[in-house]
Amino acid sequence: MLTDQDLDLPPARRRVALYSHDTQGLGHIRRNINIAAALVDDDPSVDVLLLTVTPEATMLPLPSSTEVLTLPTLHKDSSGRYSARVLTAPLDELLELRTTLIDAALLCFAPDLFIVDKVARGVGGELDQPLAALRATGRTRTVLGLRDVLDDGPATRLDWRREGTTAAIRDLYDAVWIYGDPTVYDAVREYSFLKVVADKVTYTGYLAGPQLGQLRSRFGGPCLLPAPDQKYVLCTVGGGQDGVQLARAFLAATLPPGHHGVVITGPFMSEADRRQLQEAADDRVDATVHEFVSQAHEFIRRASAAVSMAGYNTVCELMAAGCPTLLVPRVIPRTEQSVRAERLQQTGIVDMVPAAAVTPDHIGAWLATAVHAGPVSDAAIDLAGLDRIPALAAKIAALAPRETGAAHACA
Repeated sequence: MLTDQDLDLPPARRRVALYSHDTQGLGHIRRNINIAAALVDDDPSVDVLLLTVTPEATMLPLPSSTEVLTLPTLHKDSSGRYSARVLTAPLDELLELRTTLIDAALLCFAPDLFIVDKVARGVGGELDQPLAALRATGRTRTVLGLRDVLDDGPATRLDWRREGTTAAIRDLYDAVWIYGDPTVYDAVREYSFLKVVADKVTYTGYLAGPQLGQLRSRFGGPCLLPAPDQKYVLCTVGGGQDGVQLARAFLAATLPPGHHGVVITGPFMSEADRRQLQEAADDRVDATVHEFVSQAHEFIRRASAAVSMAGYNTVCELMAAGCPTLLVPRVIPRTEQSVRAERLQQTGIVDMVPAAAVTPDHIGAWLATAVHAGPVSDAAIDLAGLDRIPALAAKIAALAPRETGAAHACA
């Protein structure tokens, strides 16, 4: 049989695919992009395919050798029900279309490793067929990646029973990676994972580290960062769809002397809310509002202090930068942010205040002290997740191969 060397072909590149189901904000796809960056930085011969339901992902900086495949979009209402975001198709038809696209893409791409973010079976079970098909080939190892906190314990256990998550992990996954530090939040204990799940769990540490700054932007344009000699305090509200009240309170606060105020609204804040914030900033000489920045970590790195919601990725960036931080978590539709903020506050690495209690005076008083605090030590928390991911990926890829079925569909 002829080999690649006989034919003078380049050696096969390793392939990794990642799936995220985002319907609110950019948290899941941003997490997968950071993982992709860690893998490519460790081994430039890796090709990465990102599967996402978020078309805005195409605006984000990406590592080299990485492509984004966007699926027909979904909307989730406040009660957690899904529907088509753009198309008029019924949900079952849309999910069937998405399953077909995912199945074809994965079988053709034939990844060595497939990492699924949070939802083991995908939205509405759309990953059941693609995962089973990948397992049948014997080529692909599968990992379920979970953020540090999913929701409170009772709500998470109910979700997992309703969605059949434990059975899916048992039958369709080789490993479960939890992107957190069990000394902060021990998901195995908090969620009472059964042994069939717990035996597959590895805590990676929080996904924070230098890879966050090693992404290439797909778009040019002027740098929005303040001048290098300008001191500033920052307010960031994640995707922005529910962050207007926090941003409004920040813009009404008295800022520390010698500091400018910078607000990043996120791409999903409504136009009316964004216009209201811009008008508030226009009434001051010491405040600026940005709608969307592709390199938010650069704003965080240079900020004297930050007031922020408590989404996973932003919190990781704040901790990695050692930025004095006041977290103001959302509690709807999940208590995830509140649980995260409370546990991190207990370590002393951040401060927090409930959204219902935050006021301009509270923010102003906190900022006045925080800008003189200096960098915050992260010694108590494991932030090495992105450094650890490549070794974990290599270890799982080295497992003995299963019995193989068909070769990949594009051969």
